[in-house]
Amino acid sequence: MNEESTSLPSIELRHLLTDPDPTGTRPRRNLQARNDRVEAETLDDWLLDAAMPAVENRAPMVLEHAIHNTDRTVGARLAGEIARRYGDAGLPAGTISVTLTGSAGQSFGAFCIHGVHLVLIGEANDYVGKGMAGGEIVLRLPPIARWASNENFIAGNTLLYGATGGALFAAGRVGERFAVRNCGAVAVVEGVGDHGCEYMTSGTVVVLGPTGHNFGAGMTGGVAFVYDRANIFCPRMNPQLVRAERIGNSDDAARLRDLVQQHTEKTGSAWSRGLLDRWDETREFFWKVIPK
Repeated sequence: MNEESTSLPSIELRHLLTDPDPTGTRPRRNLQARNDRVEAETLDDWLLDAAMPAVENRAPMVLEHAIHNTDRTVGARLAGEIARRYGDAGLPAGTISVTLTGSAGQSFGAFCIHGVHLVLIGEANDYVGKGMAGGEIVLRLPPIARWASNENFIAGNTLLYGATGGALFAAGRVGERFAVRNCGAVAVVEGVGDHGCEYMTSGTVVVLGPTGHNFGAGMTGGVAFVYDRANIFCPRMNPQLVRAERIGNSDDAARLRDLVQQHTEKTGSAWSRGLLDRWDETREFFWKVIPK
């Protein structure tokens, strides 16, 4: 082997080392003012201002507005103001009812509190109901929708992260890590991705459709009901801390049916309505998932 064959290939660095300003007259650091974001009123600002009469007077109010995926954390400032004035008690149920139409950005309904009822006609991004403490969030299909809700996703990942109360009803499937660290919220959805009910410690979750893998990992409290007509759920459940059993208790059956009924009425879901229409058959395909 000769010396030429063992030498490393040359690397051309002239273009990287070239002085971009041989004259030395141009600045080498930024001399302009900061390029801060232009402040503008957000949808969350509008909602807080519009709802202040209801907050101050504890009087019912109904609001409507369009929403876009650039509108993030809608409802958080309103929830914070209610909590500042009234603490965890919030307002009487349904005091502020808000209907939003379109695609919500991240963290829709974050920190929702008692007295706030949020209806989204459209779809939502990740973290719906993050830190939710009370109130209600409903996700509905647009009236023009012609697709099956139980076969399509209506919200993203990590819904109800760290929720301690309230209720969520979603007419469609949701993404991964649904109800992770749920500590008291009630929810009905029509399918979930991987890691559903991860680290859940309290609350009730109803899944009217398939789940992903690793369901119930780290789950130490609460209860989940999973509709499993295809009999594919148990291999997807993480059996370390939870077990699955069929519903034999009449109280459990009544509670489950009531939640499915509420889901149907609030979301208008044709899928859940069909399950109710043949309930005697439907209930036989549910698993009850509880800690061991």
